[in-house]
Amino acid sequence: MSDNYSHSSGSPRFLIGVAGSMAASRVPAHLDMIRATLGGTITVVMTHTAAQFVPPQMLRLSAERVVHGEDPVDWPTDRPSRLAGDHDLVVVLPATAHMLAVAAHGAAPNRLATVILSSPRPSVFFPHMGAAMWEKPAVRRNVEQLRADGHHVVDPVWEEAHDIVTGEIHRHPALPDPERVVAELQRLLAHHQDLRATRTHRGESVS
Repeated sequence: MSDNYSHSSGSPRFLIGVAGSMAASRVPAHLDMIRATLGGTITVVMTHTAAQFVPPQMLRLSAERVVHGEDPVDWPTDRPSRLAGDHDLVVVLPATAHMLAVAAHGAAPNRLATVILSSPRPSVFFPHMGAAMWEKPAVRRNVEQLRADGHHVVDPVWEEAHDIVTGEIHRHPALPDPERVVAELQRLLAHHQDLRATRTHRGESVS
């Protein structure tokens, strides 16, 4: 897997994958921060469950394009290989336990998972889930497998949340705030631009 996040225009092209989680409601703020800080273009690919947590229309306010649903009629223009190839960086935000498992095992049950599988470059995952799920051996194995395959799984931040059932306060792994997400994306883009420059200087292939 090539690890070059290159873009000929100088402006990064982000594909943001949104999985089905309550944290999907936070995505608009992250998109706004990415646009304000990094510029470039943003395409959002949503799973069908993500659309139950945040309306696609809301994300259209912060992105050039929003792709959602699984209707085969849309695949000629929104086929996963084309979506993957047209973007410099695939970012899964939030990444659920299910999405981590799907990606780690190379499965493609939906359009977002197929985009991840079709991308010639590593993807970036920002996990968000319950504490018990995050600590399960199966989830830890999936995270390690993704990292071994060259993907970037960013450790979540731990925050407190109120359990409406028990009335108790629990800590759970969650998405970083928009500033920290942008800082991580900046770091990855800068690192791989430097890597691309080094390989070009050595006469190595950077395709």
